[in-house]
Amino acid sequence: MNNKFDALKDDDSGDHDQNEENSTQKDGEKEKSERDKSQSSSKRKVEQFWRFYSHMVRPGDLTGHSDFHLFKEGIKPMWEDDANKNGGKWIIRLRKGLASRCWENLILAMLGEQFMVGEEICGAVVSVRFQEDIISIWNKTASDQATTARIRDTLRRVLNLPPNTIMEYKTHTDSIKDNSSFRNTKITL
Repeated sequence: MNNKFDALKDDDSGDHDQNEENSTQKDGEKEKSERDKSQSSSKRKVEQFWRFYSHMVRPGDLTGHSDFHLFKEGIKPMWEDDANKNGGKWIIRLRKGLASRCWENLILAMLGEQFMVGEEICGAVVSVRFQEDIISIWNKTASDQATTARIRDTLRRVLNLPPNTIMEYKTHTDSIKDNSSFRNTKITL
């Protein structure tokens, strides 16, 4: 090997195609293994959640004024949380007797990633009230109309809502404004 480039000359043994095929096969096996680990991890998370959820009181069994919050780890159910501050929520008012079924369908859809909006979903709330119950799903980006529309449509589908159901979208900045104006209202007796 007198020439320093002799080591770089093409090897005509035909092993290159075999090496590339083995490399591609190994990459495919690695991707499959990572996908299987992810699915296994997701399955464990769902099983852990279900063990916890199966012991909870259902929203329809509560009396009085109660709220259940289910949010992703690290996200607080507050408008001011960094993940929520630029977002909003879809609000659906339900007649009494529907909250338990709708809540369960909603959280299973969230766990099963049926909304197909990536990391956009922050969490959900069910609010039990005397006259009605309210379900809402919170997302990160209120200005993304395509995403909020997809969330609305998926919500309508997973909750099996009639076409005439009124659904309201409210940004968290509007909620903060409404709440602060209420707090600043001076009442004199």
